[in-house]
Amino acid sequence: MKETEILFDLLKKGVSPVQAVSACEERLEHAGFERLEYKEEWELATGGKYYVNHHDTTLFAFTVGKKWGAGMAPQIRIAAAHTDFPCLRIKPSADVLSGGYAQVNVEVYGGAILNTWLDRPLGIAGRVAVRSEDVFAPVVREFVSEKNLLTIPNLAIHMNREVNKGVELNKQTDMLPILGLAVEDVLPAEQRKTDYFLTFLADELSVKKEDILDFELTIFCKEEPQYIGLKDDFISSPRLDNLNSCAALVSGIIDAKRTEGLNMIALFDHEEIGSRSKQGAGSILLHDMLLRILKALGRGETSESDLYQSMILSVDVAHGLHPNQAGKMDITNKPVLGKGFCIKEASSQSYATDCEAIAIIQQICDEKKIPYQKFVNRSDMAGGGTLGSIASALLPVKTVDIGIPLLAMHSARELMGTADQQALKDLTEAYFSL
Repeated sequence: MKETEILFDLLKKGVSPVQAVSACEERLEHAGFERLEYKEEWELATGGKYYVNHHDTTLFAFTVGKKWGAGMAPQIRIAAAHTDFPCLRIKPSADVLSGGYAQVNVEVYGGAILNTWLDRPLGIAGRVAVRSEDVFAPVVREFVSEKNLLTIPNLAIHMNREVNKGVELNKQTDMLPILGLAVEDVLPAEQRKTDYFLTFLADELSVKKEDILDFELTIFCKEEPQYIGLKDDFISSPRLDNLNSCAALVSGIIDAKRTEGLNMIALFDHEEIGSRSKQGAGSILLHDMLLRILKALGRGETSESDLYQSMILSVDVAHGLHPNQAGKMDITNKPVLGKGFCIKEASSQSYATDCEAIAIIQQICDEKKIPYQKFVNRSDMAGGGTLGSIASALLPVKTVDIGIPLLAMHSARELMGTADQQALKDLTEAYFSL
């Protein structure tokens, strides 16, 4: 299967971090990876392929080289990406009745471009916690709506004549989606029983409404990925940031050919809100995971020094040159969509800039003839950050930030160059193979 087809499949399935992890798990299992439970003891073997699901939204997968022995330095190679994306999340007690419409109360997750979420078909996905006999083990159910459930309509230009001069949207009042018509809104306030959202959710899950205890539900754009351009030069899709990286990393570790050392991919949640969580790159999770692997492979006594045989590839999207806003790009570093992935550099360390690690990646690309470019922010503009600097602060080893350049980053639909997916996959596979 072509890498773009693999990407399209993940973009369609990965409508929340929960579903993104499930889709990646499915690929890993098909490739012979064995599931490990974090709470259990691990028995690992050379030549083994394993994965760990952490709280449904973060995923690790690793392989142990067939020729690697307990007396050999492990040469650990890590590649990390993230499973979350800017969106809207549904709040508890979600019902909002207004003017005969049934709406849903939401909050903005991450740095979304708000106006791009207007006038689109939207769905709901994530997980729901349901009452169980054991209070410490509620039943957790995945959920993805099949219908186009929601929309956030724009205000007509006749009611807002200045709209084309720019309008600031209020996150609380302007971003509430419509779910349907509300008959109860015509009743006196004391007679209203606004539980339509939980009623809908209970019906969909075939559970009692009172048994739904809590949920983590993402509102996602229902539009599917599409090719665009004279020669299908581009891919337009929701969730390119950062599912294109997740797809490439899973492909890379599956197809890797290295027979010594350890290869690992880490797909973290919560990058878009700072990574400071039990599922994020700002936790001890990566460090702890490596120590457990080394201990299970008989390297417990040397694990602290073994960690420093590691390298981290932080894989997240970059900014491409916008043809209508070329002045927003650095004056000498101007990556273009379709010309290869980007090596991202920042003296501020918002990207993990390490000339030794960058030199390694460039030599891999030169050897394998993989196209790459460099991205640096304009000196008078603050850029974003990724999980690379955060993860490497907790595991201080050689680290480099790379990623596919995008236009419309953090829009409900983003744009990438079609050829760049193969370039990123080829680099990841080579990184895990040489």
